[in-house]
Amino acid sequence: MKIHIPKIYCFIEDLNKDYIHNLKKDVAIIYRNYKKQVNIKKLIDFNKECKKRKRYFYLANYPKIAIRLALDGVYIPSFNKKKNFITNKPINFLILGSAHNLPELKIKEKQGVDCIFLAPLFLTKKSNKFLGINNFKKLSNETKKKVIALGGLKKNNLDKIKLLNIHGYASISLFEKNLSI
Repeated sequence: MKIHIPKIYCFIEDLNKDYIHNLKKDVAIIYRNYKKQVNIKKLIDFNKECKKRKRYFYLANYPKIAIRLALDGVYIPSFNKKKNFITNKPINFLILGSAHNLPELKIKEKQGVDCIFLAPLFLTKKSNKFLGINNFKKLSNETKKKVIALGGLKKNNLDKIKLLNIHGYASISLFEKNLSI
């Protein structure tokens, strides 16, 4: 059985149900907040809302919690380099991972990710280092995994990702300003 891998992802830091109501139906949600402790009750409620709206929901960096709560999967950030990160992976449980360079990409492959987020594609507010189109292409050619573009995506550069042979894209700020994208 083949796992469905969404094409568009929105990173969120708050479990705000109202926020996701305004997103297009095909946008998957990744909850990533490394500043707060995970609130299980809020995760359960948010997951119910996602299921009701037929929206995929992933939790960053806590695979055991994601599995226990029957979420759609887990997102492994680039800084997490643990081996044997997930044991007893459920059927239809997606493992997403991010990488910024070739060594991190190879670590994500060893961690058994189904899909790799390569970042940052474009210049971002948080970093002046970015891959750019040519380096992104080179790096994405180093894996057979599906690739998702992440970082610096804006409405005015979204067309440029069509130049890449990728599965999809992910963003934070793009959706904050343009929920209908």
